Amino acid sequence: MALNWIRVEDYPFECILMMERFQLRLMLDVEDRDYLSSLGLALAAHPAVKWYVEHKCPERAARLKDIMASASEAGADVRAAELRVLSQIEDFVLYTTPERMDAQCDFIYAWSPGRLMEMADFAGKRVLDVGAGSGRLGFAVAHLAQEVYLSEPVDTLREYLRDKIARLGLTNVRVCDGMAHSLPFPDDCFDIVMSGHVVGDHPDEELSELTRVAKPGGWILDCPGEDPRPGRPNPEYLKRGFEQMHYVSCLGGDVYRYRKRVD
Repeated sequence: MALNWIRVEDYPFECILMMERFQLRLMLDVEDRDYLSSLGLALAAHPAVKWYVEHKCPERAARLKDIMASASEAGADVRAAELRVLSQIEDFVLYTTPERMDAQCDFIYAWSPGRLMEMADFAGKRVLDVGAGSGRLGFAVAHLAQEVYLSEPVDTLREYLRDKIARLGLTNVRVCDGMAHSLPFPDDCFDIVMSGHVVGDHPDEELSELTRVAKPGGWILDCPGEDPRPGRPNPEYLKRGFEQMHYVSCLGGDVYRYRKRVD
């Protein structure tokens, strides 16, 4: 998916060696014939990357075998095939260089922390940021909250978050691994559970898990970043009783935020 956050031409195909198991699964599961042909060609040209994918993601061994069998090398442009693959997984490619996220992703650098502050009172609260990325939400409230946990499934981003915590001298912010549908916390842990650009692939499982770790009377917040595109309300949140908060983005598009108090 072309997001135009980076120039994939600036990245080697070997950046896939920094990707996680769940990312490799998604990379292999794309249903596009041209993309799969390019993936097979690029992997054939990079045996070390193929070996990594095969051993990091053994549950897709049969899928990988089929992809490799269908790859055609006659007169092929390997770099063009690499770029076709990297363009499809542009967000995963960007995560291998997280220092570029805050500077180059418009939904981050154009966003104001005030858009989150007006959704709930963070003073003295125990907060979980799910799918923290480069820490847009979590760092925005660290000076107010009692504790902030940054849950992030991508290792390169977790290390970036830890480095930023050390650089800022924060003592109340911690980093952990975790997916939106499988968080490493017991029930009723947090006063506020927040995310942005995370819930959507499996909303029933994801919102159930966010609710599970939130305290009774606490808040679940969805606070996306800025967007230049026109948007529409999210029916998945509305049918679950979330309050909708809309504003016109400074980039010209629509931003829909959602919040719900846990019963």
